[in-house]
Amino acid sequence: MVDFGLKALRDDVVDHRFKGLPPDAEGLTVGALAEERRNLFHGGFTTPVLALSAEALEHNLAALQRYTERHGLAFAPHGKTSMAPQLFARQLERGAWGITVATVAQARVCRAFGVRRVFLANQLVDAAGLRWVARELAADPEFRLVCYVDAVRGVELMEAALREAGAGRRLDVVVELGAADGARTGVRREAEGVEVARAAAASAALRLVGVAGYEGEVPEPDVASVTAWMRRLTALAQYLDGLGLFEGVDEVLVSAGGSAWFDAVADVLEEFGQPLSVPVVKLLRSGAYVSHDDEHYRALTPFNRVPDEGGLRAAFTLWTQVVSRPEPGQAFVNAGKRDAAHDLHLPRPMLVRDGDTGAVRPAHGLTVTALSDQHAWLRVAEGTELAVGDWVGLGMSHPCTIFDKWQLIPLATADGTVTDYVRTFF
Repeated sequence: MVDFGLKALRDDVVDHRFKGLPPDAEGLTVGALAEERRNLFHGGFTTPVLALSAEALEHNLAALQRYTERHGLAFAPHGKTSMAPQLFARQLERGAWGITVATVAQARVCRAFGVRRVFLANQLVDAAGLRWVARELAADPEFRLVCYVDAVRGVELMEAALREAGAGRRLDVVVELGAADGARTGVRREAEGVEVARAAAASAALRLVGVAGYEGEVPEPDVASVTAWMRRLTALAQYLDGLGLFEGVDEVLVSAGGSAWFDAVADVLEEFGQPLSVPVVKLLRSGAYVSHDDEHYRALTPFNRVPDEGGLRAAFTLWTQVVSRPEPGQAFVNAGKRDAAHDLHLPRPMLVRDGDTGAVRPAHGLTVTALSDQHAWLRVAEGTELAVGDWVGLGMSHPCTIFDKWQLIPLATADGTVTDYVRTFF
């Protein structure tokens, strides 16, 4: 693995900051603990403990690498999903153009670990943040940051802050096309986009380098509606190029792509061809693929629609322990809102590991019905065996809100051997 400043993570000391790790490992470095290759189930880990599957992670990284290469796409996966520099490094090693973020704080994490290209999918109008960007651009000629712009007022604020900071390099910006009226950010009409683009192109502090947006905000999205919006995005790029607003740039970025509709995004970008006055970088930004999930994206992944393209695997299991069986149809495990993603769907019991024998079986007859702060409520179907002390492996929905609950995540092989620890920064 290329060292993107990752050695410092292995030199960090294991202590009370990191939940689920073995108490008897306190004082070891993360690297030393990884070298011990402890077993997740009998190596001293405490429950609840979140585990990332080494095999599923590798499968998912390879799947999107093959997909983007096959479709001629550049790739800047959204780093906000994991905020894990070790995963950034593995994505960059597999040819990613850069890493996408949403805030200056996230961009600073990328820079701390040597990421050279950052796509900030937001309009950056924070003067303090822009001063930091100006310093980074001045300090490293190879660093590139691209951000959204969707208002003339945004152009004005960026220009004023960068001028005050004495910025020597212009900041690259892309006009954001919104998905629809009532959607999230972005210009609502192409005419507004042209106005913003003219302002950015005329700025001495900014450089207009493309167009971008997020198709996941299209109302009631499906392949047809996402395709229609994507064609608006590519048409806007063509129109701005025809106006000469990309004059002086070596390439134009056209970027979209969440994790639910990247097949429609790829199809339009492929048909887009190379119609502009300079080369086009067709930049996909899907990020949730890295861990995938057992509910939300499992149902929405484009690979369900085009299975010949590949597939993804859910990589997270939240291992919990049954701590109470107060009634015949009721059980409680010791993980709740503090530990599990729950913003879209409740966790799903996937596996039960017998507390005495270690035998693993499917979690048939178990359903999570609610979450408290530190307990999951399980309904236990009649005839289902489940005892206090058994381990229950929960599948997660929406990976974007599971990484942020764990600062150091064991990376485990199928037999439970922990080979590494993934550090997150939220």
